[in-house]
Amino acid sequence: MKKLLTTLAFTTLSYFGFSQSCCSLTKDDMQLMASTKEFQAAHLSPLPYTHVSTVGGTMIEFKTPDGKMANAYLIKSVKPSNKYLFVYQEWWGLNDYIKKQSEVFYGDLKDVNVLAIDMYDGKIATDPKDAGALMSGADPARLQSIIKGALAFVGTKAKIASVGWCFGGGLSLKSAILEGKQAVGCVMYYGMPEKDVEQLKTLKCDVLGLFAGKEQWISPAVVAQFEKDMATAGKSVKIKSFDAEHAFANPSNPKFDREASEEAYSLAITFLKDKLK
Repeated sequence: MKKLLTTLAFTTLSYFGFSQSCCSLTKDDMQLMASTKEFQAAHLSPLPYTHVSTVGGTMIEFKTPDGKMANAYLIKSVKPSNKYLFVYQEWWGLNDYIKKQSEVFYGDLKDVNVLAIDMYDGKIATDPKDAGALMSGADPARLQSIIKGALAFVGTKAKIASVGWCFGGGLSLKSAILEGKQAVGCVMYYGMPEKDVEQLKTLKCDVLGLFAGKEQWISPAVVAQFEKDMATAGKSVKIKSFDAEHAFANPSNPKFDREASEEAYSLAITFLKDKLK
């Protein structure tokens, strides 16, 4: 019996531990800055919006390796497909705007499953102070466990691309690292880059970084260092910095920059189509 229990335990760990660990399990700079008044003041509350799916998007649950459950918004491909786009939320949480944008990607990608992953376990903020508390309070170990659970849910044969904004931009890169050889592409909108070159060396896909040239947090200096770190790691990254503020691509933001957003989306969807073809 003892031998059987040991075998079962090893099997369970192997199932959930097929991905490498990503980064140190500590809060990154973006999580730390979320609690500051300056960062919160730069994010106005989202405009009201209620999403009704027109393509069959539904909320699902999946197991995570820490023994809990996690949530996601899943849009299945009409045709059976092993291609997935992982979508990572802004600091507000998995709100209706993220669901709507997930369906935009779904409509343009064709024959790709889209999984928008809930990184706050059901919590959604509408006030910057509350969003700051959720983002700064998120446990890195839990965040990694949710990503690993999503990877187990889609299976080891899935080809995965990822995209995210703000907090989700950094998570998109972390996800790509965890995805290992299953990763085919990563898009990060104004998210905090991974600063550990050794972690970047384990990345198996190209990265498209879409940044806000006017912002002070993921600043031009931070972006320039990311480019250098990726070069040192021997990895490919394409950077586009827009003459815009942080969160310029968020339509719920009263300061939404339509022109920059449309150009950024054109770059993102072209990149993703190429990687998921």
